[in-house]
Amino acid sequence: MTRMRLENPDLPLDDLMASWPQTIPVFMRHKMLCVGCLVNPFHTVKDACAEYGLDETAFYAELRLAIT
Repeated sequence: MTRMRLENPDLPLDDLMASWPQTIPVFMRHKMLCVGCLVNPFHTVKDACAEYGLDETAFYAELRLAIT
């Protein structure tokens, strides 16, 4: 089985939050409605950042910080 990577551009938000629940406060801090959203299985970090006008690189940095 392949190890899941946070930076995988195809990683659905649902899988990301299930694998790393400590990232959920990052989404909430940005007032993103991604947590519990019905499209979570289909959206990626790129999709969410585009939807909320966030810098993807900076957002990934926050997610990595939450995981460590």
